[in-house]
Amino acid sequence: MLASSLFQGLLCALGAGVLWGLVFITPAILADYPPALLAFGRYLAFGLVCLPLAWRDRRRLATLSRADWLAAFELALIGNILYYLCLAAAIQRSGVPLPTLIIGTLPLVIAIVANLRERLPWLRLLPSLVLIGSGLLLARLHELPTGDSGPHGSGLVLAVAALACWTWYPLRNARWLKRHPALASSTWATAQGLATLPLALLGMAGSLGWQIGGASFSQPLGPRPALYVGLMLAIGLLASWLGTLLWNRASRLLPTTLSGQLIVFETLAALLYAYLWRGEAPGLLTATGILLLISGVLAGVHACQNSGRTGDKT
Repeated sequence: MLASSLFQGLLCALGAGVLWGLVFITPAILADYPPALLAFGRYLAFGLVCLPLAWRDRRRLATLSRADWLAAFELALIGNILYYLCLAAAIQRSGVPLPTLIIGTLPLVIAIVANLRERLPWLRLLPSLVLIGSGLLLARLHELPTGDSGPHGSGLVLAVAALACWTWYPLRNARWLKRHPALASSTWATAQGLATLPLALLGMAGSLGWQIGGASFSQPLGPRPALYVGLMLAIGLLASWLGTLLWNRASRLLPTTLSGQLIVFETLAALLYAYLWRGEAPGLLTATGILLLISGVLAGVHACQNSGRTGDKT
């Protein structure tokens, strides 16, 4: 039987991954929109959604120090704005498969970096890393584009930049959360949304000015304003606020070495949404890769359970 905190952490990480997977399909749906409008639109929606939530939670937010708000600002800038700018641009330059493959290595990269601090025995961690790595290769490598590498090369660079941003984010976020066990996960998610809002407002104003000045769009919100606004609000609320809340909770309940591996849920969700969008079923290699990814998660949970380590239980 799984410990209660471990089981709750798994469910929270799963929920966050399912919601975060939405951000991989949105640039494909809005392929005629520039990456900047997608990134700043998403986080503008995130910040606006957090305004009424902040009023409701104002007493707990008032307990945050200046250093806490600075941490929220750093997380918002690097883990939100810069990450999604790079990711959206990579998807539009190279399609969904290549960026998903690169970002899909997050479970490996974060687990390895986190374990340098948490020191779970490497031999115990190795099976899950091998399974996840093999699953990623089978699930995505055969879909990588071939031929002209011009736009794909820039997509690769941008995807690696997004990987670097989101390797830093969960490690920094987990350390902050475990130093502040009394603060609710929802309060910290709202604080990050508030910190994101001024950055998103500035970025959105600049992006709209650029688009209007360049006559790229017939109107400020582009050729499909209703769809654009609806999707931005949806991912602002679901992927950004609720996804962050669930991830904050998982980060408290689980060691970062394990929670890092559970980002594979985001990859699995992105695969599911991409196949649904294309109206296709995964081939044998992809299906085998998915099974290996799931097996890797189970192996990681088993390693964590045997080590007797779970995160904070607050």
